[in-house]
Amino acid sequence: MRPLVALLFAVSLLNSCEAQGPSAVTTVFVQKGDDLILNVHADVPEKFLFVEWTFNKTVSVVLFVPDEEPTVRPNFTGRLEFSVKKFSVKLKNLQEADSGVYTAGVKTLLVDKQLAKYKVTVQGPVSPVELTVDSVVSRSSDSCNLNVTCSTQHSHISSTFRCVSGTCSQEGGEQSVVTTSGASLRVYLVYGAIICNHSNHFTWTEDFNMTEHFCPQYDARHHVGVPVIAIRLPILILVIIAGVFVLFLYRRKRGNYKRESIENTVYEVPQAKPLDQSPTDDASGPTSDLHLQLGGTSRWIPDTH
Repeated sequence: MRPLVALLFAVSLLNSCEAQGPSAVTTVFVQKGDDLILNVHADVPEKFLFVEWTFNKTVSVVLFVPDEEPTVRPNFTGRLEFSVKKFSVKLKNLQEADSGVYTAGVKTLLVDKQLAKYKVTVQGPVSPVELTVDSVVSRSSDSCNLNVTCSTQHSHISSTFRCVSGTCSQEGGEQSVVTTSGASLRVYLVYGAIICNHSNHFTWTEDFNMTEHFCPQYDARHHVGVPVIAIRLPILILVIIAGVFVLFLYRRKRGNYKRESIENTVYEVPQAKPLDQSPTDDASGPTSDLHLQLGGTSRWIPDTH
């Protein structure tokens, strides 16, 4: 009877003993398709029955038994690499369905001891996001309210924006929610733009709309955001510089044209001018000669009569 009493006493101790070991949970985010190494840093007792990795407390991943080859469960066959010495495992090609809690524990005759615990979240590309304006309520000539919804494939979030005299604000500030896949869904206001953002640790998508499209009181005449000013000012400066340069070229070309016109002017050829006749003392009698001056040369033309 003594061996039976001793066995029952050992079982009683085993059932009444709480799990010992590190209780901290390590949170890990993994991109879809990547691998993950789960390490065991705690000491393993020399005499143990087995060390086991489990998934979500109920699904066995791999079982290490002394002096035997590790036993990999069917769901993880071909997707698991391990180190017998340190009892660490490597999960390969993780998918969203692999998200969950992985726990390593050791079992002895007297205690169950937790060796490591990981909360793993596998994230793929986030789904597209859509921003919709549910209603526009005008309370006065210079104010209105916008009720909007930011939605994804499996989640949504709502918010209200109030615009008064050309200035908009978000009631309650930025709104955000964490989806079941660990992604973040946010809606907020920046320079008159309502932005809906869906992101995780690896990818993001976004949709937006301008408040001025729905509130006539809040348009470009009342509010010009900093990005708009930053874009328009350089363009205005370039237009002014281009205009001055074109004017300079026009005046310069016009001046050259005038100078060429002066240089190419053809002056009238001077005409012959008759000079006064004067008598001579020639013995043949009185004669009169015609004196012509042509250009810069003078000639006498005798009178034949």
